[in-house]
Amino acid sequence: MDSYTICLAGNPNVGKSTVFNALTGMHQHTGNWTGKTVASAKGDFYFNDVHFTIVDIPGMYSLFSSSTDERVARDYIIFEKPDCIVVVADATCLERNLNLVLQILEVTDRVVLCINLMDEAKRKGLEVDIDELSLQLGIPVVATSARSGKGLDALIKCIYSMTVENKKTYFSPTKYNEKIEKTIGTLSDNNLLLSANINARWLSLRLLDGDDSLYHALKEKGGFDAYCEQIDNAKKSTLELCGLNAQSNEALRDMIAYGIIKRAENIYKLCTHVNSSNYNALDRKLDKIFTSRLTGIPIMLLLLCILFWITIVGANYPSQWLSCLFNTIEKGLFDGLSALGTPTWLRDCLVCGVFRTLAWVTAVMLPPMAIFFPLFTLLEDLGYLPRVAFNLDKYFKKSGAHGKQALTICMGLGCNACGVTGCRIIESPRERLIAIITNCFMPCNGRFPTIIALITIFFASTAGFFSSLIQALFLGGLILLGVAVTLGISRILSKTLLKGESSSFVLELPPYRIPQFGKVVVRSVFDRTLFVLGRAAAVAAPAGLIIWIFSNIYVGDCSLLIFCADAIDPFARLLGMDGVILLAFILGLPANEIVLPIIIMAYLGTGSLTNYDSLSSLGTLLTDNGWTWVTALCVMLFSLMHFPCATTCRTIYKETQSKKWTALAVIIPTITGMVICFTVNLFCVLLDF
Repeated sequence: MDSYTICLAGNPNVGKSTVFNALTGMHQHTGNWTGKTVASAKGDFYFNDVHFTIVDIPGMYSLFSSSTDERVARDYIIFEKPDCIVVVADATCLERNLNLVLQILEVTDRVVLCINLMDEAKRKGLEVDIDELSLQLGIPVVATSARSGKGLDALIKCIYSMTVENKKTYFSPTKYNEKIEKTIGTLSDNNLLLSANINARWLSLRLLDGDDSLYHALKEKGGFDAYCEQIDNAKKSTLELCGLNAQSNEALRDMIAYGIIKRAENIYKLCTHVNSSNYNALDRKLDKIFTSRLTGIPIMLLLLCILFWITIVGANYPSQWLSCLFNTIEKGLFDGLSALGTPTWLRDCLVCGVFRTLAWVTAVMLPPMAIFFPLFTLLEDLGYLPRVAFNLDKYFKKSGAHGKQALTICMGLGCNACGVTGCRIIESPRERLIAIITNCFMPCNGRFPTIIALITIFFASTAGFFSSLIQALFLGGLILLGVAVTLGISRILSKTLLKGESSSFVLELPPYRIPQFGKVVVRSVFDRTLFVLGRAAAVAAPAGLIIWIFSNIYVGDCSLLIFCADAIDPFARLLGMDGVILLAFILGLPANEIVLPIIIMAYLGTGSLTNYDSLSSLGTLLTDNGWTWVTALCVMLFSLMHFPCATTCRTIYKETQSKKWTALAVIIPTITGMVICFTVNLFCVLLDF
């Protein structure tokens, strides 16, 4: 069977991953914010007994490669030489997308242009003349609305025609000014350059405009060291011909880019027509509200509180139902193992240790995640998250961090491990490390139950009907504190261990879109909720075993758990807590969800994780063991700022490949939390609270 490789390229936010999913049937995550696709993905489909492999490369704006994502995408196009490149463009902002199309056509003419989001363009009164666009570019052009599947059959037929039937294209290269064209002609005739088996004209342009990353990529392929000096001499001559300073690389690049931009503008004018004078008016009106200096931040905070309120209120009943279900299953397991004659210690270890821990993590973690992730994904698909990054960009820049870090901390609200992985969208290695180290200052879903329970018991118990509102506002305040600490620690890191200036970046504000609720729910449940829950369960099971052992091995008259708690109690008192609480945080390293159950177990002396019947009974238990509102506050602060869970630590090491940075990602938040808790406790003691 014949087989062909298809490359899927395009700007971010044009629906490239949606096209990929529709063609391959794979459910690759699609997001409505810049830089979502940060790694290549592969899929397959068949047409007329021919096998096609599609490679979804990272989104890019240009082949000039200003970021890691763009270098990955550019190098694949140049060096891997796919049989056909499908460039996906957004019909609502076609002119900008044509810049990339023209650049790719300078590398290869084996291109099919897929104009996506035609339904949105029509809704906004924008018409695209597909036939005229195909004539101007000299390549096949297909109109699609990938989310609804329209036009995909025509796209597959064009891919088949381009590859199997070897359809000819008639693209005419972009012409630049006479002096640049003369130099291109001289360079492209060089035998060494021709031996690279890359379009000589395009390669001459890139080397001429000083693309250092391309120099390095060519050197890795071998045989180009001697050519670099010749390129430099030719570039100096061209700059002199153009009347530019010998160091004016940027000026020369601008001259080259201008030729592409001007041609894209001319093609756009010939091929598009706006039927409505209010084209894009709604998006502009919404942006005046969501990104305004006066209303942008307040609306962001309001949406955050609403998000938490819905999550808090909605998660209560499912958690209770799951707890009842797992209690029934636990009883069945207990009776079944007893009937089989299983030794008591093994039965208790498996049921009261491993299973009970898994049940607790699932019952407590699953409902809020099942609510939070779909809501968060709706904001993502709606196009609101890039506006959050826009609003917070200046604050991160002042702290020496990257504006895209605002997006990664939003991801950290769901799961810190996901937030750490999301830091890949930050191009600068220095700023990426800052984002990774500080990501765990955002409380994840594993910490929410403990924080919410303590807020309810000690700060909102007398609020009555407004209890859930107080919870949401209090939790929102803690999130703001986490953001403030993130900015502060980022500032310190940028001035000490990770010195440097914050880099600039292109932040695209995609159009507002109506989310597809069905796909959002399915994607958030399977791609996020169950994925995160699975990783938590993987570390919770062995944690349950260890905790059971600690609780059932005795040193003298007390268990090993209480013995260790007593040993660290004096230090914990300085932080406004006690030894049991601090030990619970340490033993909760595998999963933050089990911190509160360990505290309950130690206070009750049950020898295994224990659930609580109600918040009032939990409050009574805590106050009987010396808790005050100061204790609860210090516990919440330390829950907000302490070492990340085992899953996140493992993810940090995987992303950084460094024990040093992984250790610092553990040490820095822990020391920060200890200092803040000590300060709060000392302040309260001095004021006799």
